[in-house]
Parts: sequence; C-alpha cells; structure tokens
Amino acid sequence: MSNLYPRVVTHVGVTVTNMVKAIEWYRTIFGFQLLAGPAELVSDDSHFGMIGRDIFGADFRRGQLAQLTGANGVCIELFQFDEPRSEVRQNNFEYWKAGIMHFTIIEPEIEKMVQTIAESGGKARSKVWTLFPGKPYKIAYCEDPFGNIVEISTHSTEQTWSNL
Repeated sequence: MSNLYPRVVTHVGVTVTNMVKAIEWYRTIFGFQLLAGPAELVSDDSHFGMIGRDIFGADFRRGQLAQLTGANGVCIELFQFDEPRSEVRQNNFEYWKAGIMHFTIIEPEIEKMVQTIAESGGKARSKVWTLFPGKPYKIAYCEDPFGNIVEISTHSTEQTWSNL
C-alpha cells in the first residue's frame, strides 16, 4: 500500500461500573474534561438503539456512555452497562488475552500520581520503575476504581522509545 501513513488515535473505550463516580474520578485525578454525556443507551428501534445492538450484540439491553477529553484531544469513552451489568472481576488484569490491555497517562510527578490513584479508590499494581537504567523514563502500572489498567509514564512514548 503506497499511501501508508500513521493514523490518529482519537479515543479509548473503557467500561466502568458507576458512570457518575467514573466521570468525577477521571476529572479529579487526571483533569479530563467532560465533552459529552452521560447519554442513555437503550436497545430499541431508535437510531442509536440499533447501533448499540449491532455493536454490542443481542444480549445488550441498556447502558450509558460519556466522552472525556485529555489535553492532547485524545478522549476516554466511558461505558456503563446496566443490562447486562458491568462488573469488576477479582483478578481483572488478563494481560495474556488479546485486546486492549491498558492505556497510558503522562505525569512527570509519577510517584505523587501513583499515590493519588491509590488514595482515591484505585490501586498501584506495580512500583515505580525506571524503564532504562541511566535514563529518566519511569513507568508504573495502576488500576482505576473500576478495574481498568492505567499505566503512568513520565514521558511520551515518542520521547521514551526514540531516545534509546
């Protein structure tokens, strides 16, 4: 394909168990701004009802969605499913399964952010690691209060991996 060029990532969909608390948590912890919603999703004969049923399948009945935006315009699309109900499994970090495993937030004060996440209902899944000895790039894996894996990184992916 001769016209191959990098595409733009616009958002990541994240399932939560409580939409109101999730919006507040992402706004308070990461400073995300509410762009749209929460909006009701219902599996009915409306336009969005048919879209929901097509995307989520025949078992989907009802839920909500909201869009929150970060500083660079990449959004987090929150979903709460009511029928069937969203749930957090005890061991939800199934890194070996195909699919999105985590998303990453840049925060230079990484230790403080990991502590804030843990104190706000989330958890630190790892300690803060220096990714490459002798380099300033640090990472830590955390979890939001709804079971989603969030990597905290001190630098962008481009900064970290292009300066080796």
